[in-house]
Amino acid sequence: MVFGSVPSVPISRHERRDGVADDIDFEIKGSEMQYVEIELDPGESAVAEAGSMMFKHPDVEMTTVFGDGSGQDGGGFLDKLVGAGKRVITGESLFTTVFTHHGNGKARVGFAAPYAGHILAIKLDELGGRLICQKDAFLCAAKGVQLGIAFQKRLLTGLFGGDGFIMQDLQGDGWVFVHVGGTTVERQLAPGEELHIDTGCVAAHTADVDFDVVRAGSIKSMIFGGEGMFFAKLVGPGTVWIQSLPFSRLAGRIHASAPQTGGRRTGEGSVLGGIGDIIGGDRR
Repeated sequence: MVFGSVPSVPISRHERRDGVADDIDFEIKGSEMQYVEIELDPGESAVAEAGSMMFKHPDVEMTTVFGDGSGQDGGGFLDKLVGAGKRVITGESLFTTVFTHHGNGKARVGFAAPYAGHILAIKLDELGGRLICQKDAFLCAAKGVQLGIAFQKRLLTGLFGGDGFIMQDLQGDGWVFVHVGGTTVERQLAPGEELHIDTGCVAAHTADVDFDVVRAGSIKSMIFGGEGMFFAKLVGPGTVWIQSLPFSRLAGRIHASAPQTGGRRTGEGSVLGGIGDIIGGDRR
């Protein structure tokens, strides 16, 4: 279990200035299927990906909004539409959900990870106010954190960067919670230090890390190596978070093994094969 809190800012605890995220406490629970439980004081809010809520206190009001719900877009409809459009580009919903505590005392709301992996709690002001993460990694955050998109600027990176081409750009000074698949590895890169990673395994990195692609060895290795034609090349200084099981890889294996798509099931042990499926009612 992880417990975290942030120091109070020099304003009323239940007011939020522009650029200052709500002050929240939290706990991350579980091992392989984690969820984060956020504790809100009266007037505090958290913003989350649509459909990620696990439970909430009755005094926590749920409001669906266009865009990222940060309250930093000036309130105009056009600005909100642009914010929502950015989320669509990254493959997310047009809407986010804001959870605000309107009662007395403390109230909790929980947000669950969508598949097996780990939730990272990251304080943005400790990373220079910005984090670049995989486009489906954002789970929830303190209200005031802005969600945007980060395009790779190099043409080659854009063409062959895979999952790393369009990433989410999280900015602000508060806590953000991102979900990564499988086991998580955090690497601190020294200035000029280079690391090659499968493009789908780049979960997140700080803004000062340089992201590019590099060819995966010889032509023979690129065609028959099974690792793709290019690797992600990350150059320090900065921090990189690596995931062992990107969702795209998991989904690909499930799709390839599904009988409905012509895949072959493995490991079920029946010597009857397809006849056993018919007897057992799995095929009609």
